[in-house]
Amino acid sequence: MANLTIVSVDDEYPALELIRHYCERMEDVDLLEVFQNPQDALEYLKENRVDLVILDINMPYINGIELLLQLPYKPLCIFLTLETQYAVKAFELDVVHYLVKPVDFETFRKAVTKAKDFLQFKKSTKDQKKEDFIMFKSNYIMNKVLLEDIKWIQGFGEYIILITHLKKYMILERMSNFEEKFQNLGFIRIHKSYIVLSSHISSYDTANVYLKDGEKLPLGRTYKNSLKAYLN
Repeated sequence: MANLTIVSVDDEYPALELIRHYCERMEDVDLLEVFQNPQDALEYLKENRVDLVILDINMPYINGIELLLQLPYKPLCIFLTLETQYAVKAFELDVVHYLVKPVDFETFRKAVTKAKDFLQFKKSTKDQKKEDFIMFKSNYIMNKVLLEDIKWIQGFGEYIILITHLKKYMILERMSNFEEKFQNLGFIRIHKSYIVLSSHISSYDTANVYLKDGEKLPLGRTYKNSLKAYLN
């Protein structure tokens, strides 16, 4: 995979220098340009496509949110700011991460790595290749989870809970949307409130589905025939 191309925009010169320093310490990233003037950055980004923009929010003339909305394409974005009140808006814009200054190198590295992972995931999905992980947003940040670590997905109205061996993720998404988005990876609905990976199923009977790790989940009556057909 080619290096992740980055442009950083911040009206504070020390912040740009810190980002430059952090990027130099990372592999597989190219910091192409840094801008103190967001209008100059906007003109550059209209003419040059990049993978990731790292934006401050409160800047003169045009703020980071306005800059992002004016771009003719949608690059990945990390907001790096002193402000905390824009987190919900950032969520609506599907940004990869929302970092609050000051940010140490390890936090910065993890955020950029998530951007790299998400870009790889988008490209693999476009190529229709089966991958061994999924990317999703939870608590305003993008998360990468290996398929082998997922136990099941449980629905709660407008939300789903993705349960792994290590932790649980709450995701603002309906079960039907998740099922449609990731069904090509082997996810199957077994109940109105449960989705599992077909590769994790050990057996099933008239009332339950048994997973290879020993867990038991309910099998809905309306999903029995589709499960049988899928596994056969």
